[in-house]
Amino acid sequence: MPLDLENLRNIGISAHIDSGKTTLTERVLFYTGRIHAIHEVRGKDGVGAKMDHMELEQERGITITSACTQCLWDGTTINIIDTPGHVDFTVEVERALKVLDGAVLVLCGVSGVQSQSITVDRQMKRYKVPRIAFINKLDRTGANPFSVTQQLCEKLNHNAIVMQCPIGLEDKHKGVVDLIKMRAFVFEGEHGETIIEGDIPDDMAELVAEKREELLDELSNFSDEIMELHMEGNEIPEALIYETVRKATIAQELTPVFMGSAYKNVAVQKLLDAVHDFLPCPTDVNNAAFDISGDSEDPIVLDSDPEKPFVGYAFKLEDGAYGQLSYMRIYQGQLKKGSQMFNMTTGKKHNVGRIMRVHSDETEDIEVAEAGDIVAVFGIDCHSGTTFTDDTVQVNMTSMHIPEPVIDIKIDCTDKEASKNLSKGLNRFMKEDPTFKVSFDEESGDTILSGMGELHLEIYIERLKREYQVTSLETGQPQVAYRETITAPTPFDYTHKKQTGGSGQFGRVVGLMELMPEEEKEDYLFEDLVKGGNIPREYIPSVDKGFKVCMKEGALIGFPIVGIKMTLKDGAFHNVDSSDMAFQLAAIGAFREAYMQASPAIMEPIMKVEIETPTEFQGTVVGNISSRRGIITGTLEEENYSTVTCDVPLSEMFGYVGDLRSMTQGKATFTMEFAKYAPVTRDISEELIKKYADRKKK
Repeated sequence: MPLDLENLRNIGISAHIDSGKTTLTERVLFYTGRIHAIHEVRGKDGVGAKMDHMELEQERGITITSACTQCLWDGTTINIIDTPGHVDFTVEVERALKVLDGAVLVLCGVSGVQSQSITVDRQMKRYKVPRIAFINKLDRTGANPFSVTQQLCEKLNHNAIVMQCPIGLEDKHKGVVDLIKMRAFVFEGEHGETIIEGDIPDDMAELVAEKREELLDELSNFSDEIMELHMEGNEIPEALIYETVRKATIAQELTPVFMGSAYKNVAVQKLLDAVHDFLPCPTDVNNAAFDISGDSEDPIVLDSDPEKPFVGYAFKLEDGAYGQLSYMRIYQGQLKKGSQMFNMTTGKKHNVGRIMRVHSDETEDIEVAEAGDIVAVFGIDCHSGTTFTDDTVQVNMTSMHIPEPVIDIKIDCTDKEASKNLSKGLNRFMKEDPTFKVSFDEESGDTILSGMGELHLEIYIERLKREYQVTSLETGQPQVAYRETITAPTPFDYTHKKQTGGSGQFGRVVGLMELMPEEEKEDYLFEDLVKGGNIPREYIPSVDKGFKVCMKEGALIGFPIVGIKMTLKDGAFHNVDSSDMAFQLAAIGAFREAYMQASPAIMEPIMKVEIETPTEFQGTVVGNISSRRGIITGTLEEENYSTVTCDVPLSEMFGYVGDLRSMTQGKATFTMEFAKYAPVTRDISEELIKKYADRKKK
């Protein structure tokens, strides 16, 4: 049966860590009949939430990998991706948002907009994903949904408007008043499955009238019809309100705010109604790709039409014991079991043996997948972010944003037998997670793992021990992923000449090395301004290649160089002795010479840290951050808790979790994410350069 695209929603559930995303997803699965018993994230029954299917996820009570499922609600098919909240697993959020049409931004009713909420929201904006907000945990002491809505407007610049009012808060929270229907909904029964609709409680009449007025005032900005009816004091049809809110939400000009408590089973069903009513279906979204059949790579729009040529995008991989499972969004056409598809990166042809519908860690075979759907294909060798077609069209989807790793750790496997398994595990994890990288230091013979944070690498080391039985794995201290750059523009004029025996080599390059303009997001930029054929066109790429080689390793401490613009202005060649290699070597010589004259500097990753602590410990926490070279950027006090935001060098944050616990009697929590690279102080720079020189001598 063909997919009903009008009633299909591809959504993600994203939020700051511990806002209740996975608990909310668990309730959604229960109410839609996908599961028949509710299990908690940190459940005492030993089962754990359905979407946290990995043993480590259930032990730690955190989501590590995004999990997919499909459920049916009141005639609407919903594909859901539950994503991690921890910043170390941010690539899971990136790749989910890349393929989703809409999202639910979950916020804690007490803590409101937190640091990772801001990151997730930025990711949603990057992929132009319309969203609705769900203010969760209204059963907790201090919950205030209207304050959180205000934070949405102030901190995230959303045009947020409440669609509901809570009936009771904290331990009295039992339902919501719908501001469109102007009816009260109370949730009863063991799991909140009994919905009792009734009149608005008398003690809420004034608040509801005020919030309804705010809603209609806001919607008047999007609909002349609502404005006229509202100004004349006439009744506004429900259908018109729904239509206006939906249009404004899809255009990302409005964020409707819903509320409840997933843990206490309040108002999750009303959120599901909102997913259908206000989030886009596949045909509402503009999906762009690039035509790679010619040289221009013009952007084209893909239609969610099963009759058109097939285009799919593999956004996530799982390499299991029986082969690779590739999660795929079908953007156009259809994919049938037994058909062929072509990898647009490698040009390879693949036979589609199995197509599966995925429900967390369970799968169900299907015969065909159509435009708009999210499925998994089995046994297709590819990398995350690969576009597939049926070879009648040559297109590539835009790539997802992959953040660079900021932390390294050395590992050593003392058991030679286990080293094969180690290699298998590392290859698998690198393929699955583009932010996890493995390198080999030829000088020291060390294997180095690079990732997004201590937890990120800790999880992978634990998985190597459990899933690949590499029990003899030893790890070194975490190392900061420093970078090098320059601080002053420097011209270069370098001639590479070799005339000893056989054919000679000759190449001259002239130009300017300078710091990248701030608006550029790239680490390296090459500009060719050579006129008059002083360097033949075929050798220009060789110069670029030579410069790129030098970017991999700086002269100060051997870390990659970033933020460099190389402008080639002039040069010279020899009819006989010039070659590709000669100009590569000329570029390498020019770069190295200019680099040491351009006042090179060492850059370190600076982390944005947010600490939530009881106010009594605020002074101690702030003092400790200052001793770690941190700069306080803001403090916020609410009741007995303080939120401290600061910028701290990553090198000073190793082991911070233990120190924070001892400082605050275990009552404070913190989150950390990469913010920027900044120059290290002179004394640290000298120390790092000395260590690097000593290591090279050995």
